[in-house]
Amino acid sequence: MPELPDVEGFREVLASCAQGERIKRVQVNDTGVLHGVSARRLKRDVEGRRFTEPERHGKWLLARTDGPTVLLHFGMTGELVCCRETDPPDPHDRVVFTVGHHHLRYRDQRKLRGIWLAEDADADVARVLDRQGPDAMAVGRAEFAELLSGRRSRIKSALTDQSVLAGLGNLLADEILWRARLHPGRRANDLTDDECRRLHTEMRRTLRSAVPTGCVPPRKSWLTGHRDDTDPVCPRCGGALHRERMGGRSTVWCPGCQPDGS
Repeated sequence: MPELPDVEGFREVLASCAQGERIKRVQVNDTGVLHGVSARRLKRDVEGRRFTEPERHGKWLLARTDGPTVLLHFGMTGELVCCRETDPPDPHDRVVFTVGHHHLRYRDQRKLRGIWLAEDADADVARVLDRQGPDAMAVGRAEFAELLSGRRSRIKSALTDQSVLAGLGNLLADEILWRARLHPGRRANDLTDDECRRLHTEMRRTLRSAVPTGCVPPRKSWLTGHRDDTDPVCPRCGGALHRERMGGRSTVWCPGCQPDGS
């Protein structure tokens, strides 16, 4: 599932492929990924515009133009690909923007989210993103602590709740909690000030390391690099990793490094 680093990578794809370019054509191959906008209206309002500098908020990509803003969410299997016009199409290319001599292709197998159009760069974008919390890359320590102090849910659930904090998914949450040595089942509002400070620090460090790769990297020194092993062990202490479903999500942690303090 694309998480914050993946979407930041898609932002860079858009910037390098299309920023400043005129949108010559919008081809909608599957209207099932359009939300609140028809294919005809998307073409009418976007064709002839120029892409300006794109932005990201959490898992959302804001493809700004000199008119409306195209908002893209990638669900579990989505991606944004820059191709030459002559490159063969992929069966999962749902919407294709022709810019210069390139195609910017919104590609998604499962179609769980999709594309929105915001006519007003401020009000309409805010409406689409209304239920999103602050971006995980930008949230400060004091705001982070305040967000968690009001949550009685497990800390893993709080971190992955996009209305609390935007951008973190399953892999990042497990990685950050492992680095912070916090059990994922702890209640968010039970964390001490020191634990909350440590969690924020490790979140920032993890994101800064992951963003340049455009993914949550499966490095051998990371929990992520071992969670799918047949007999996964902790890269820090060598103990066996534990897996359990929490809040409907497969959650992995090290009982030795992350003791249950509840």
